[in-house]
Amino acid sequence: MLELKDITKIFNARTANEKVALSGVSLTLEEGDFLTIIGGNGSGKSTLLNVIAGALPVDGGKIVLGGKDITKRPDFKRAEYISRVFQDPMKGTAADMTVLENLAVADRRGKSRGLKFGMKKGDDKRYKELVASLGLGLEDRMTQKVSLLSGGQRQALTLLMATMHKPEILLLDEHTAALDPKTAAKVLDLTAKVTEKQTAIMITHNMRDALRFGNKLIMMDEGKIVFSASGEEKKKLTVNDLLKLFADSNGDVMNL
Repeated sequence: MLELKDITKIFNARTANEKVALSGVSLTLEEGDFLTIIGGNGSGKSTLLNVIAGALPVDGGKIVLGGKDITKRPDFKRAEYISRVFQDPMKGTAADMTVLENLAVADRRGKSRGLKFGMKKGDDKRYKELVASLGLGLEDRMTQKVSLLSGGQRQALTLLMATMHKPEILLLDEHTAALDPKTAAKVLDLTAKVTEKQTAIMITHNMRDALRFGNKLIMMDEGKIVFSASGEEKKKLTVNDLLKLFADSNGDVMNL
């Protein structure tokens, strides 16, 4: 499904402020794989997601998705088959549009635009049923502006919008980090629901979540993959194992 071949990304190249964000990163995901990524600040986690999404160009290497070389394809063209949920709940929705309007926009991701009306007959009912599945009562607030929702409600809506049409890959960039523990738990439960059989990559600073989600795990440090585990090996890992690995890599502190 996804193959990264020797990816390199350098900021401020050939200057005194040169920073190697990714150094020869290679990994492969099969269809349905769920990869969790852990690592300290500045280890290259978010840069890796930005490179996959097309928000940042690579300085070396190749990105292949579904057999297609997308290395030089811009982010707006990748949006047809790559969905992303950001750490900031405000980034995934349009604040001045209603819940209904946000869903209508998400429903047309990657589709050609014409002069027809944005919504078809029956769309509002379908969207209401989708929102009701969140269990947050938003189905009764379809005509309210998204700016009136809480951060957790907006993040749950963003996750729903990102998976309305199953993307080839879903990118979750610390998508619960800005939420309070109770709200984060709800969004993570929703994550478990919507990512069933969905190819996904999730960055997290919470090691319990890193172990709970996915069949693959990698740890990054200084732009490199310094540890990886999958299948039964990942299932056998404990929080203490990850703590030790993390301490050995750079000594920073992660959340349990």
